[in-house]
Amino acid sequence: MKTINCAIALCIFFAAGAQAATLTELQQQALENRNLVKKYEAALEIGKRDESLAKSRLYPSLDLSYTANALDENSASEDSENSVAVGAITWNLFAGFQDRYNIRSAQLTKSADAFKLAGIKQDIQLNVALRYLTAYTSQASLQVAKDSCATLRKIHTDAENRYNVGLIKKNELLRFKVDLDNAVITEKKAQAELDKSIRLLKREIDGEVDPGQLTFGEFDQLPSLDEKSAIETKMLENRSELRALQELAQAANVQIKAAYGAMLPRLDITGSYRKYTDEYDLSGNTADEELRTQLTLSMNLFDGFGKYHRVGKAKRQEDSLRYDLAELESDLKAQLQNLFLDYAVSAENIGVAKSSIELAEENLRITRLSYQEGLEKESDLLDAITNLSRAQYNFVSAKSELFANYFKITRAVEGF
Repeated sequence: MKTINCAIALCIFFAAGAQAATLTELQQQALENRNLVKKYEAALEIGKRDESLAKSRLYPSLDLSYTANALDENSASEDSENSVAVGAITWNLFAGFQDRYNIRSAQLTKSADAFKLAGIKQDIQLNVALRYLTAYTSQASLQVAKDSCATLRKIHTDAENRYNVGLIKKNELLRFKVDLDNAVITEKKAQAELDKSIRLLKREIDGEVDPGQLTFGEFDQLPSLDEKSAIETKMLENRSELRALQELAQAANVQIKAAYGAMLPRLDITGSYRKYTDEYDLSGNTADEELRTQLTLSMNLFDGFGKYHRVGKAKRQEDSLRYDLAELESDLKAQLQNLFLDYAVSAENIGVAKSSIELAEENLRITRLSYQEGLEKESDLLDAITNLSRAQYNFVSAKSELFANYFKITRAVEGF
């Protein structure tokens, strides 16, 4: 019974400790682990604080003060020792609506920070997808290298047997050995590329990856896309970078209104309580108390043209953001069109590569039979093996390019 319990416990332990295997799980792990996401989350939190700070100016200001004075001698209006306590509540009633505009600007900036966070999450998920794809491609290339090496090893063994009975010359055997050695080197390089791709995938998710858990089921079926026009419309509507710039441009426009508000009068109301005593102790018998309400209207008439320069600066900032928005929109459209072009080419290449593999397999089968019957040379057999490997590599490459473009188009429309 103890043995069974221990086995169950071990199963539970390893099941709990198993690493994520699907692309979605790897992407989620990256979003949870990456410090880059935490950085943008901190920036969003700063934006929320800025909004709260902007709203704080709508509330009254409460100030308390106590002043103790010591003179060398009494004067006609003031004793040598005296103290004053003042409590005041000040509330701004009007300031050219600057506070309202500043609040709106802070809200728009915070919204832009949220879009930036969404965009960086999409970028991380795209990078994980591409690293995952690279690992799949490396594994597929390794399998091609292994198959080629196994075929050459089998043919080399057969060639050794034929050489031992005098059916082929030694130079023919050596040609097989050279190609076999080259295939062994290619396999080792492919294994190294797979190991490197797994290491880069680990870095991308900032966690551990068990290569044995990567089944790559996402690549069993080829993806499909909607119409170009629909995808482009969706990109322009959803792309985080575009929406962030739109929000920042609106925030800059609101800052223009806030800058104009500084040219208008300011109205403040203040209620204060003042207590004066001829000693440091406020509870003394000799005291003078005063309650006062003040309504203050003020307006700056000249500040070295600072107000006009601030308005001009705010306008130029909005213009700059509008230009950035137009440039980014054009760049994204061009990039999307290129992705569609590459996707179409990759899809066509997959079909060609599949056909080439079938032809190369049949060619190898026929050439191998002909060689065994002495109708083909060893170079023809080696060429047939090379052609099959090339066709298989072309298929792996075309499929990899197709999914890479598919992932990039998915990122373009915020589809992760």
